[in-house]
Amino acid sequence: MERTFYSNGKLLLTGEYVVLDGATALAFPTRYGQSLTVETGDEQGLHWSSLDPDGSQWFETFLSFDNGRLQPKGSDPVSQTLASILNAALELQPQFIAPHASIRVTTALDFRRDWGLGSSSTLIANIAAWAQIDPFLLLENSFGGSGYDIAAALSNSPFLYERFAAKPTYRPVHLPWEFKAQLFFVHLNQKQDSKAGIRRYEKASVAPQMLRKISDISNKLLLCYSLSDFEALLEAHETIISEIIQLPTVKASRFTDYPNTVKSLGAWGGDFILATGTENDQAYFRKKGYTTLIPFTEMIL
Repeated sequence: MERTFYSNGKLLLTGEYVVLDGATALAFPTRYGQSLTVETGDEQGLHWSSLDPDGSQWFETFLSFDNGRLQPKGSDPVSQTLASILNAALELQPQFIAPHASIRVTTALDFRRDWGLGSSSTLIANIAAWAQIDPFLLLENSFGGSGYDIAAALSNSPFLYERFAAKPTYRPVHLPWEFKAQLFFVHLNQKQDSKAGIRRYEKASVAPQMLRKISDISNKLLLCYSLSDFEALLEAHETIISEIIQLPTVKASRFTDYPNTVKSLGAWGGDFILATGTENDQAYFRKKGYTTLIPFTEMIL
């Protein structure tokens, strides 16, 4: 019997890094995500295939049971990581894969893997749905992290997210932004290592008032009715995070002559940024070689 699970991708507008210490973050689920289909296989074990948006296969492996744990045939890092996630799920729900079962799993991304929209978080959320376990607990037992990306995988609207304990809290919010047509995302042509960014952040000293300031900005954005107020809040946010992690803002490092606001999203230095401006302003980024530009309303659920 074929079963298919689907989870949404993620983008973090506010609270990058400091969400780990309890700051309130504003995050978005994206219109892009990942599906996972489970069906009966041809041989005993678990045959796994992963597809890119164009339908081409980028990863394949075979896992078999050995002393109650799934073991991949190969030793490549992707196979080992997949096995560790599935084994973490089996520890939480031992019955979801029978040791003598023949299973074929196919995952399919809606977005390019270098976009950083959550190929790992959508995978974890889909595996958790398959195993009928708590996805936040599966994340904690495998990759770790703040968990906002898991909340995005499960959400269908923007949300405020807080992580104070093992069980995070998040709630859907309404954005009164009538200027959404003047917001767009730009891919920086490289994927950022979020774990490296977190390691850098862990060395920083973050005063409680910094966390409060970020939380305040996240909440004020829900009451933002003008583009100028929106830009002022994002620029204040960039300044605070820059001070905490001791890195220049993306505008200072790459786009000093851009006339409008540019905001990093998630780990600084890669993936997408959010920019404000008109369709004519987008030509600025194309001239610099950034050709993947997506309007806000086409990216965000």
